[in-house]
Amino acid sequence: MAKVTVSLDAELVVEVMVLAGVGSPQDAVELVVRDYIERGHRTEARTATREEALREVDVKPRDPEG
Repeated sequence: MAKVTVSLDAELVVEVMVLAGVGSPQDAVELVVRDYIERGHRTEARTATREEALREVDVKPRDPEG
């Protein structure tokens, strides 16, 4: 996989390292990025499930009223 070098504020990286419980700045930032991506995929899956449920409701015939 290709590598990218990014400059970040040292305080920001240290805070991420502490929160992630990781001793390496590289590993800490990588964990945060992977978590962000996974969270996005989970959100997409929930949204798709909700939209599918709404479609099923729209497709069902309505009961006659009155």
